[in-house]
This record gives sequence, C-alpha cells and structure tokens, in this order.
Amino acid sequence: METQIMELEKKYWQGMENKEYETVRNLTSFPCIVAGKNGVHSIDEANFKKMFESGEGDKIKVLNFSDFHSQQLDENNAVTAYIIELGKDVGGESSKCACTSVWIKKENKWHCVLHTETELSK
Repeated sequence: METQIMELEKKYWQGMENKEYETVRNLTSFPCIVAGKNGVHSIDEANFKKMFESGEGDKIKVLNFSDFHSQQLDENNAVTAYIIELGKDVGGESSKCACTSVWIKKENKWHCVLHTETELSK
C-alpha cells in the first residue's frame, strides 16, 4: 500500500507541475482541506479550479521526494508524510517542504481529502 500511495502523491505533483487539472481533480475529494503558509482552507471544486488556474505563472519543478512514510488506517483510509524538493523556473531557487496527506478510497479509487505543506528552514 505504501508504494501505491507514494505513486499517487507523485502523480498528483506531476499533474501540478504539468498544469494537468483533470489529473489533479481526479485525485482530489471535494471539499478538500489544504493547510500551508496561506492558512487553512476548505475548498470546493469550483474554488479549487480557480486556484489551480490562477497559478499559471507559478511554474514548479518537482526535484525530489524523500523520507516517505505512510500508514493504512483501514482498507479505505491512509495517511502519508514526506519531504518534497521543489524548484521554480523563475529565479532558479529551490525549497523543501514537509508534506502530509490523508487519502480515502471511494468507489475503489483513492482520493486526497487533506494536504498540508510546511516549508523547511534552510
């Protein structure tokens, strides 16, 4: 299961990097909860799409995943935590974030219901 959840996380980030809204939407359960440097938000699908589309200028590059941990709570619920290193096309800077996600299985497919990101100190 750990490998499956890690692959879903990678697919999600690849969708973000490649601006593939359908990929990201299909891996998300709405409303979803997102927590990070901009606070805590419960986001419905319409607002999620607006946020996704407004990030056109923010080009990210996934550089690395590390320190991946996951735990399946039961057959339909899993939690995961990992470190991701992201690069930005503008300025060439990179940053590392500690991420957590909660995944639920509905209709035999995994969907993310909660995602958090905390930028790590340099």
